[in-house]
Amino acid sequence: MQVVAGIVWSGGRYLGVRRPEGKRHAGLWEFPGGKVEPGETTLEALVRELREELAIEVREADFWKEKTHTYPDFTVNLSFFHIHVFKGFPRPLEGQGLRWLEPSEGPALPFLAADRDIVEELAALRGV
Repeated sequence: MQVVAGIVWSGGRYLGVRRPEGKRHAGLWEFPGGKVEPGETTLEALVRELREELAIEVREADFWKEKTHTYPDFTVNLSFFHIHVFKGFPRPLEGQGLRWLEPSEGPALPFLAADRDIVEELAALRGV
């Protein structure tokens, strides 16, 4: 499964999203994003997902890294992008929780297993 994730920055903080009840891994934190649909590029998927999930329009996204993570029942290939320029204010359109996090705060939250090393790396970078 190909997935995109946006590390959305504002004022030195990034946006964490808490998965809503009723979804797989409910209550865990993640970066906003989602599955890449057939025929989409990763950037197109990122723009679409953030519009659908958060009502923001990505103006600039910088590809950062890719990684693969295997859960017990599936494997995800993740593409991470840093987003510093966007239009609108993030709103939880899918019932998720939202929180702007100082990079040092992320490691204390229960992030999805696929995101934990990314959160640690962001804490070490002290904001991008």
